[in-house]
Amino acid sequence: MPELDFFANMNISPLTVLKLREMGWSIERVSEVMDIGSKDIDILEYAKEKNKVIITHDLDYSMLLAIGGYAKPSLINLRVENAKPDFITARIIDAVSAIENQLKEGAVVTVDETSVRYRSLPLK
Repeated sequence: MPELDFFANMNISPLTVLKLREMGWSIERVSEVMDIGSKDIDILEYAKEKNKVIITHDLDYSMLLAIGGYAKPSLINLRVENAKPDFITARIIDAVSAIENQLKEGAVVTVDETSVRYRSLPLK
């Protein structure tokens, strides 16, 4: 179980969030604490304030982190075609297991079907 707090965007299934919680992860879904129509920048600011790692399928967050020169929050960006909750959950677990320390420091992580890549924040 990672020593991080996570914030799942609306495009992450509630089933994934539930499974990770059952495994002891500290994770919230946007819809639990914010309006479901919240803007990406507001979600980003919330995650930064609460020191949470954002999990999303939305590519806009990387751009927002880069433009804003953010050092936090960390971001896990899922770029997978298989959106089934069990597959997504497994890929998140694999990614966090591989790069938990980088997430603690501040990183943008890209996860696809077979690989996990990261870039340290702030992005240059």
